[in-house]
Amino acid sequence: MDFHPKDLPVSKTYDLKNEKDALDAVEDMINLGFRERREGFRVLMPKETKLAKRIGYSVTTGVTHGLRQKNEIRDVRYWTYHHDDEHYAIVLISNSALTDLGF
Repeated sequence: MDFHPKDLPVSKTYDLKNEKDALDAVEDMINLGFRERREGFRVLMPKETKLAKRIGYSVTTGVTHGLRQKNEIRDVRYWTYHHDDEHYAIVLISNSALTDLGF
């Protein structure tokens, strides 16, 4: 990987505290859509490992499930990384947008 995920362009950042926030963020991402976007979405999660794993799982599977329900292409890439001292982060972006940006 020749870049860091936090260098990818994002249109919206979600600061999640719990799994309910994750479900709301997934719903918003699905409504905004991934198709024909040249940027992705960033999800910030607390650095409590057990909670972050549950939130991350809810976000990644929720996006895939939501796109399937809308019969949209589910070609979304994501990376999880240490964002700062207090947060883990996930960046989700369409694979076609990633290719267009030259990554």
